[in-house]
Amino acid sequence: MSLRIPQMSFDDSDQLAALCKAGGDSLRLNVLRALASDSFGVLELAQIFATGQSGISHHLKVLNQAGLLATRREGNAIFYRRALPQSDNLGGKLHAALLEEVDQLSLPFDVQARIAAVHAQRSAASEDFFARMAGSFQARQDMIAGFPQYRDSVVALLDALNLPAQATALEVGPGDGGFLPELAHRFARVVAVDNSPAMLELARSRCERDALENVELKLADALQDECPSADCVVLNMVLHHLAAPGEALKQLARLVNVGGSLLITELCSHNQSWAKEACGDLWLGFEQDDLARWADAAGLTPGESLYIGLKNGFQLQTRYFSRLAADSRLTHR
Repeated sequence: MSLRIPQMSFDDSDQLAALCKAGGDSLRLNVLRALASDSFGVLELAQIFATGQSGISHHLKVLNQAGLLATRREGNAIFYRRALPQSDNLGGKLHAALLEEVDQLSLPFDVQARIAAVHAQRSAASEDFFARMAGSFQARQDMIAGFPQYRDSVVALLDALNLPAQATALEVGPGDGGFLPELAHRFARVVAVDNSPAMLELARSRCERDALENVELKLADALQDECPSADCVVLNMVLHHLAAPGEALKQLARLVNVGGSLLITELCSHNQSWAKEACGDLWLGFEQDDLARWADAAGLTPGESLYIGLKNGFQLQTRYFSRLAADSRLTHR
């Protein structure tokens, strides 16, 4: 007489085991820490952690199987970022707790230095593009979205802020200065910051032509150099040119006065990879959740959002985020 052994499913326990296994290695924990507000490709992570490509790929596979990573294609490359925990799913609370603890870690100094080197490589590529293409940049930008296509949406959100008459504005990356007249007419003082001398000269020509006497142009990197704080910080089609957009939002939030707002117009996520070469884009737009997550990490509160579909297949998102109070997250790294 034989006994029939009941069939048992280990799917749930396997899922929890995968999560526990993923968190059981110091390198994988540091990878999660490095991805807190950034995304990297396999080769970049291999460089950051001084590990062979096959080795880092193995660790990424373990993290991905545990549901701790999400991937996104940027042209021909795959970039990894942290997946958001789903508290209603099995392991969701453990996932959230693991990330909360990981965020208390300090990355080794050599890892931080190599992350900075990767960011510098990205920034150098972007700066080189603007140095070479300043004269034709607007025509190239118009291939995706010219300023007239989103001007009304940005102005509508700007006017909805109801800022006082003496309010100040800071525009980061003003391009050819197309939005500066709108800011100059609405704010007592406007500062426009760009790290490209060629692009800043285009903005200077606009200011001289339109006699914008309350606009100050500053050659600087808003993420590294000293910049004045403002009641409204504006980024129009800038974030997808920045090496580390999540970290950039955290840096820019420091420039927003308490009670002020960060106003962003940006591309939604897309797959038109030609924009990288033609327009110098480092990123193929962003998911709406990405901006919200980065803003929350920077201590900002989401406000109104507008979305614009363009005939060429691109979609724009115009959004503002408020800094309601001083937040300790702005000084924690």
